[in-house]
Amino acid sequence: MSPELSIIIVNWNAGDLLPRCIQSIIASGPQVSYEIVVVDNASQDESVALLRANQAELLLSERLRIVTNSQNRGFGPANNQAFALTTAPFVFLLNPDTEIFPGTIDTLIAIMRSDHRVGACAPKIINPDGSLQISVFHNPPRVWQTVLSNLKLYLVLPRRLRGELLLADHWDHNRRRLVPMVSGAAILARREMIDEVGGFDERFEMYAEDNEWCLRITRSGWRLMFEPAAIVMHHGSHSALKRWPELQKKQVQLEAGYRFQNQVLPRWRVIVNQLTNYLIISAQVGWRSLRGIKAPGLELQQKVYRENLKRSLGMRV
Repeated sequence: MSPELSIIIVNWNAGDLLPRCIQSIIASGPQVSYEIVVVDNASQDESVALLRANQAELLLSERLRIVTNSQNRGFGPANNQAFALTTAPFVFLLNPDTEIFPGTIDTLIAIMRSDHRVGACAPKIINPDGSLQISVFHNPPRVWQTVLSNLKLYLVLPRRLRGELLLADHWDHNRRRLVPMVSGAAILARREMIDEVGGFDERFEMYAEDNEWCLRITRSGWRLMFEPAAIVMHHGSHSALKRWPELQKKQVQLEAGYRFQNQVLPRWRVIVNQLTNYLIISAQVGWRSLRGIKAPGLELQQKVYRENLKRSLGMRV
């Protein structure tokens, strides 16, 4: 008998966090029948070996499947690979550096069952210290949101209005609501929605694939729900920081975001977005320079936005 839920974990060098993630799923006590499918993207660490050693019984019961790739296929393609290998009516995408709180899976399943128009539902995500990890965003970005946020003009707005207009770190993530985008670290999706909308766009190896997928979900008429009563702890960037230094990771994120905008927005909106970001970041870099403060992160953003703007205008970089 096939399970009601397939839990998909794409792993790359997550170390002992991978078996900890699996153990947290078991300990959370889901009431639905489930299987766990781990797709390993050619890890070079001990993560898969640790998982095999710690979960031998689960492997024997075939409730845990491990798929090993000979190369790192990326986040989106590996999830698509798992979609094709599973048939459960619900699919829970989880990062390997997450841990599930008791009742989380059942809470998300209950929401999906209560409204057939909900294509995906996401939990509240917290950091290891218990603080909120921002996971709900507007999608795609709009100039007025960039201006309000980066120039701190939001300070003139009442806190509740600010949260509703800007989401992200302006919103307290304490209310169930329909949202335009959630983090790809933890998403429960309906198989019917995946069959209709499709999986991840494989042109995105890492970063912005969740932007594109969430936009395709909402544009297709499916609802995307956020549920704060379901909680997942996320260590965050564990594998990414093994692959890239912090500044390089930031550059990869910015470039992926630019590709996403080029794919889903008219050219004039991409130009306006890049120009707005470039002008604001340039002002921030200039102000810090006058005060003798080094800002390598801002300088990197300035460079990337300048290059993206030139590309958008058809100029040589």
